[in-house]
Amino acid sequence: MQAYGVRMPAGVCDRSRACFEAIVSELSEPPAAVSSHGEVEDWLTVRGRDLLKSLMQDHLDLRAVRERRRADVVGAAQDIPRARVEPGHGRPLSTVFGQVRVERLAYRALGATNLCPADAVLNLPPGEHSHGLRRMRGSYGQAVAAITRATGQSLGKAQVEALAAVAATDIDVFYELRRPGPCPDGDTLVMTFDGKGVVMRPEALRPATAKAAARTGNKLATRLSRGEKTGRKRMAEVGAVYDAAPPCATRPTSSPPGPGRARHAGGGRSRRASG
Repeated sequence: MQAYGVRMPAGVCDRSRACFEAIVSELSEPPAAVSSHGEVEDWLTVRGRDLLKSLMQDHLDLRAVRERRRADVVGAAQDIPRARVEPGHGRPLSTVFGQVRVERLAYRALGATNLCPADAVLNLPPGEHSHGLRRMRGSYGQAVAAITRATGQSLGKAQVEALAAVAATDIDVFYELRRPGPCPDGDTLVMTFDGKGVVMRPEALRPATAKAAARTGNKLATRLSRGEKTGRKRMAEVGAVYDAAPPCATRPTSSPPGPGRARHAGGGRSRRASG
């Protein structure tokens, strides 16, 4: 990696410094002195986001200035050397602070797509939205509201759905890369299972149970009373299989290991969990 000194190029971060000074100045003005704490909080949320966006842009600009030309850049899919290098190729990036622009070198060759090694260094996503925005999701409607509330960025529900679909494409690879390796021969294979009766919604009952439940009346309109849950439950079961190093041999005077000690001694390497 290129080593850089502590001195930054002239003019870098001037925009962010000016933004910070403006925020400090406005906080000292008379209008701020008579504002409620909620008004100041809302104002700082917006102005603070502007400052963070400016810092993000300044950082990306600094990295663009410091990017150095590489030799022998060849694409993985197309075995064509990119001998021609052009600066100033930019792409938009929507972050949690706002939209910024990423400038970087583009390596080009006739009949081949451009390559930008800086994209890999920055781990930029294939789309426009940053990984921070992609993590802000619950239901699609909640995700849109949360993103707007937290970042000031407006996304449509269809865009959030597309982001979720793109994020799900790596699930198989994610688990494959995290598959644990073989455990030592001395470890113990532990299997644990548990079950719990769960009261089901009427439409989820099996036909015979639903018929029996329909013949009985309920004392309360909002919930089942004591004794009314009989025949309305289905068993939910969960199982876990993992490796654990056996505890060390103990002496008659030593205390036995407490609950969970054996599992922690083996590092808790879970093989799988199913439910």
